[in-house]
Amino acid sequence: MAISLNTPGVDGLGSAVNALREWQDDGAPMQLHPGDLGWFWQSGAEATAAAVRTWSRGGRILAVGLLDGPGLLRMTMAPDALQDGELARRLVADVTEPERGVLPEGKVNIEAPLGALLQDLLAEAGWPVDEPWTPLRRDLSEPVRDPGVRVEVAGPERAPDFAAVHRSAFGGSRFTDERWHRMAAGLPYADARCLVAYDDRGEAVAAVTVWSAGPGRPGLLEPMGVHREHRRRGYGEAISVAAAAALRELGASSAIVCTPNANAGAVATYEAAGFRSRPEVRDRYREV
Repeated sequence: MAISLNTPGVDGLGSAVNALREWQDDGAPMQLHPGDLGWFWQSGAEATAAAVRTWSRGGRILAVGLLDGPGLLRMTMAPDALQDGELARRLVADVTEPERGVLPEGKVNIEAPLGALLQDLLAEAGWPVDEPWTPLRRDLSEPVRDPGVRVEVAGPERAPDFAAVHRSAFGGSRFTDERWHRMAAGLPYADARCLVAYDDRGEAVAAVTVWSAGPGRPGLLEPMGVHREHRRRGYGEAISVAAAAALRELGASSAIVCTPNANAGAVATYEAAGFRSRPEVRDRYREV
């Protein structure tokens, strides 16, 4: 059967999210997670659907991609399709030819799992690797220690605190209360939590969103940030510990996160919170 490329539409997002949930495994390389779609959902269901691509054969989804920006495709595949030659060749053709509606002309990046045949074919086609990122994982089989600060689950009443911390932590962020509400209305948020840490004066100092892929599967931290006026006081470590505890309560087998190697402070923060570094990953990119 031929492989078909689709933009699923709002009604088809559930199938893409479910496929991503099923593909998460502690033994798998770092890959696109349902939480990545969940965080993108802040732009609304229609925008999220427009940014998703699926590749299917015989009615079964084999690969899911998210256009996380005009020139970045983040994607993963079903575990038994990582070495599927027909799928890999189709993916290369679809990302190479702009008229197919996946990636535009010019410099573009692709994030795909290590060990996928797609990586080999892109290398053969002259796509070099970009800057390295560090995936980190924390096992959740044992109870998680107390974070040492007050941490609250951010529902609608705490959305302003979450949004304010996020804007401060990530320069240039346009995250707002409205975006929080759109995100929280998305399908992946049914298995997610937003957490906010407060200092002794009641000021919001750090925030994180955690995304479960279901019981017994790895959960994702995306994103985690500390208010710029409260850095270097241990709040990043504390909110990361709280994130691990929240994912354990949701039934996750582990907590995972990924950060650029160049952000040594973030790597150190996660390691202090009990996360362990895994082999680095790199996007592949096409030169202009």
